[in-house]
Amino acid sequence: MATAQTPAAPTDTITDPNTNPITNPITDLDAVALSGAIHAREVSCVEVLDAFLGQIDRHNPRVNAIVAPVDRDTLRRQARGLDDELARGASRGPLHGFPQAPKDISPAAGMVTTKGSPIFAGQVSDADAVIFERMRAGGALFIGRTNSPEFGLGGHTYNPVYGTTRNAFDPGRSAGGSSGGAAVAVALHMLPVADGSDMMGSLRTPAAFNHVYGLRTSVGCVPHGPGDEVFFQQFSVAGPMARNVPDLALLLSVQAGFDARLPLTRRNEAPGTFALPPERDWTGVRIGWLGDLGGHLPTEAGLLDTCVQALAHLRTLGCSIDAALPDFDLERLWRAWIDLRSFSVAGANAALYHDPARRALLKPEAVWEIERGLALPGTRVYEAMAERSAWYQALRALFERFDYLVLPAAQVFPFDAGWDWPHTIDGRDMDTYHRWMQAVVPATMAGLPALAAPAGFGPQGLPAGLQIIGPAQADAAVLQLGHAYDQAGGFSRVRSPWLG
Repeated sequence: MATAQTPAAPTDTITDPNTNPITNPITDLDAVALSGAIHAREVSCVEVLDAFLGQIDRHNPRVNAIVAPVDRDTLRRQARGLDDELARGASRGPLHGFPQAPKDISPAAGMVTTKGSPIFAGQVSDADAVIFERMRAGGALFIGRTNSPEFGLGGHTYNPVYGTTRNAFDPGRSAGGSSGGAAVAVALHMLPVADGSDMMGSLRTPAAFNHVYGLRTSVGCVPHGPGDEVFFQQFSVAGPMARNVPDLALLLSVQAGFDARLPLTRRNEAPGTFALPPERDWTGVRIGWLGDLGGHLPTEAGLLDTCVQALAHLRTLGCSIDAALPDFDLERLWRAWIDLRSFSVAGANAALYHDPARRALLKPEAVWEIERGLALPGTRVYEAMAERSAWYQALRALFERFDYLVLPAAQVFPFDAGWDWPHTIDGRDMDTYHRWMQAVVPATMAGLPALAAPAGFGPQGLPAGLQIIGPAQADAAVLQLGHAYDQAGGFSRVRSPWLG
């Protein structure tokens, strides 16, 4: 069982769950169907906006997923302008008329970007991150921001600026993080799709906690950064979140592609051209089940059993599934990971730490990361990069035996929203604030695409998820298997009980 100590932030009050379960038919549409209805002019952009704003009014007070709302009269004027463009036969792309709420970590022009920190409360950005440029140019209406933990640190979305975001299936539980607001907004149909980012499971943990799909894209698939991102940065990636895989591919088609400002981005996925591959025969496809990595990962009671049951849907497709374990010292991998992570966090935030007034506003986990990173000698960082390279080669060798690798997307079920983080799992103490998320490190350290997909519900009725990991740059193939898995298991048809 997962346990925690005194929470680092106060628990928000949960609204009485006596809510109106009625959902507008527009918000019940899948994103692909919604885009088709908008372009066929069966629904107007104004009608779509009002439908999703109504859904936000209905559910957001209870879960606090969408923050910093934009003035609604302004939004309706923008929506009318998008309707006028369609009337002239002009479309901006598949997101034309889609309400969206960019994650409150990267800058969005004319919008507040707090990064969940009181240091930046009220700060208005003057430019878009590249991914937000693409979404806005593709016709998205930015209606607010989705909530995130401070600086995106930690797999639980709470911060002193906006408070705690609560789980879409049980508001007493964590939404995960750091893209927790995005996952909850998608799960409760407050947004048709949502953007997120992922360094240490920030797309995958909240997807697992809220029974939706989140894709950690491979390095270079999606431009990540405001255009002046430090060239070294290769851990945090941007990607899509959705209720099913075709919707995920729809948003990814807008997000993906080369950008000259970010030289690690790839030219083989031009903006607007990403598509979900056609159906295929899965007979004989080889899947390596990593499980708890040979006992290395502590897991909450019932979690592994729930994931193993979900594997049956892959067998139904004709896949063969065998136990797999990389030939690598996994504790060595963890030490290399936390060194590289602390090095990155310290580099990005050292100026805040060196200012006593601003340092006093940093949460303890941020101070720990920065101090740790500042103390690392250069040779230690180089050694960690060498370990990372060796880890990639170990997984590359494993992919000679398997076509895909699968392991849990989280080691625990959604935990109490009043906790700071799980301090113990299955009787094992967590020695850092993020050790409980160690399951997401393998894909991050190897730079591989990883799809978080629902795995069903555990003994207490709480969601769990699987990671489907593919070889380097196999984003489309990972989505292809994820879609077939969903069709076999019917996971995307399962709704939060709060939707009625």
